[in-house]
Amino acid sequence: MHEMSAPHDSRPSDRELVDAVLERQDELAFRALYRRHTPRLFVLVARLLARGESEAEDVVQEAWVHAFKNLGRFQWNSSFSTWLFGIALNRVRDRVRTYGRSRETAMEVVPEVAAATERHETRIDLERAMARLPDDLRMVFVLHDVEGMKHREISQTLDIPEGTSKTHLLSARKRLRAMMSGEGAET
Repeated sequence: MHEMSAPHDSRPSDRELVDAVLERQDELAFRALYRRHTPRLFVLVARLLARGESEAEDVVQEAWVHAFKNLGRFQWNSSFSTWLFGIALNRVRDRVRTYGRSRETAMEVVPEVAAATERHETRIDLERAMARLPDDLRMVFVLHDVEGMKHREISQTLDIPEGTSKTHLLSARKRLRAMMSGEGAET
């Protein structure tokens, strides 16, 4: 008997789709996985990289290529999305290590948009401020405060001590508050 799920959710599970890809090389199943996970994956990668859409798209594609090649090794010790996000995070870290980041590109992340409300303007300001954080602080901030990961998970994912994760989060929040209040600084 199948697990009970919401009556409106008749979509195949990630596991069913992965099995279809592995067993029958089912392209439609792969496309369904891609459509299901890419929007959130793209947002995460774009925030972590803070370099603009085209580089985020490249990293997302690299993550999918790696995931597809290693699909048969996925053990289901975590959800498919957690595994995929881990792959993308590793691609982001590789990209940051290899190419570094300039402050000029950080400002291109959020396009200039006429804000309809103050809340929208604040969100754009926050996105810009996040993009200006140093890579290590931004990654911890996004993973903790945006994605909801615990410090233990961040520590394992980024291969840093748990205390460093906590320190980076506090530093990121302090810098963001300063930038958002206009007090300054990208120090």
